[in-house]
Amino acid sequence: MPRQLQRACTEEKMGHFENDLSKGNVVKQLIMFAIPFLISSIVQSLYNVADMLIVGNFSGTASMSGVNIGGQVTFILTNIVVGLCSGGTVLVAQYLGAKKRDDMQDTVATLMSTLLAAAVVITIMMLFLKNQVLHAINTPAESFEEASRYLTVTVTGVIFIFGYNVLSAVMRGMGDSKRPFYFVLIACVTNIFLDLLLVAVFGMGAFGAAVATVISQAASMIFCIIYMVRNDFIFDFKPSSFKFHKEKLSLIIKIGLPAAIQNGITSFSFLIITTLVNTIGGVNASAAVGVVGKVNGFAIMPAIAMGSSIATMCAQNIGAGQWERAGKTCKAGTLIAVGCSYMIFILVQLFPRQILELFDSNPDMIQSGIQYFRTFSFDYLFVPLCFSINGLFIASGHTTFSLINSVMSALALRVPASVLFGMVFGMGLTGVGLGAPIASFGSLILIIWFYLSGKWRENIVKQ
Repeated sequence: MPRQLQRACTEEKMGHFENDLSKGNVVKQLIMFAIPFLISSIVQSLYNVADMLIVGNFSGTASMSGVNIGGQVTFILTNIVVGLCSGGTVLVAQYLGAKKRDDMQDTVATLMSTLLAAAVVITIMMLFLKNQVLHAINTPAESFEEASRYLTVTVTGVIFIFGYNVLSAVMRGMGDSKRPFYFVLIACVTNIFLDLLLVAVFGMGAFGAAVATVISQAASMIFCIIYMVRNDFIFDFKPSSFKFHKEKLSLIIKIGLPAAIQNGITSFSFLIITTLVNTIGGVNASAAVGVVGKVNGFAIMPAIAMGSSIATMCAQNIGAGQWERAGKTCKAGTLIAVGCSYMIFILVQLFPRQILELFDSNPDMIQSGIQYFRTFSFDYLFVPLCFSINGLFIASGHTTFSLINSVMSALALRVPASVLFGMVFGMGLTGVGLGAPIASFGSLILIIWFYLSGKWRENIVKQ
């Protein structure tokens, strides 16, 4: 098919999925795009919380610890992939803003192929190394088997976890945040039903929670693919369509690899803290930090969703050459994220016990959780600013700055502060919890400096 005719067919197909975010009222466009993204992120967090809620109420503290520890390892792998996907999201959004659909098509094919290859390699590697990883992070003996079972299942299903994330990233890059919400809602309902069946009814503990997670992610991904194929999406999912375009792969890696490393190091720093907690307090502390982690995943969703929405909308505007509009988008999104996060901070400070009691009635776990939550939650004062402004930097391709900032925040601040206050000063979980807000505050200082320098106005993506 001639390239011109192929381009015309592509434009007709893509119109069903596209949403031009470079026109119209900035605040209205941002809110209309962010709300479905925010709701889908909250729903995704809710079914992660559902795992812990159901396991805690029907299987006990050891299973909760197993879900927390096994989930931490899976979370690192997922976050690395999400970071790599951000490179594809930025490229898709900028090419859409610049009306370069041929480049957009090649980018989607390359991103799909890259993530498929990564899923296969990571699955094989982790199946061989899972027990060594669990030993390395001092997994408590009481929860080792539960953590191992959970990790085995989730690693086996990592292709579905990766698949959903890459498909959602592509659709959001094209300005469509509604359909990813529909698919994550399918995953949430499926996950909760299977959790109740496998954990509450059949007593399968952490293994049952892992099976529920993988099946729900697989269902979400399959429904997403079926929808895309039926609506003539730009990528048809045929084996012959999985191709690597060298130039696009280079750009995806250039933009996405720093974000992938950043996410991996940030998640790894929390895994180090989990190791520290396992050493300080054993299974009760591990379960408590796991509960706080699940609640935290829910609490920071407004900031994450707004940051990602800002990145997508700003990327389209930068692709269209509208830098001032991109700046206005960032400012509006930051104000919204701050308002949401500060309300959550107040609720956590007022009702930490009530939140923890939803998961388990174990008084030792609850007391440990309150100590950790009280200080950790100060992070909510800084993360909305960090995520939102960083979204603007990512939109113009400055993921290397984000990487450097994140590495310094995680390894030079979060981990040392947690060790210093938690172990050296003998503050226990209260001291460990201080690591997160201290790291975010240090990160925010560098982010503000980079913003005021104006260096973010250089578009790294070469179109």
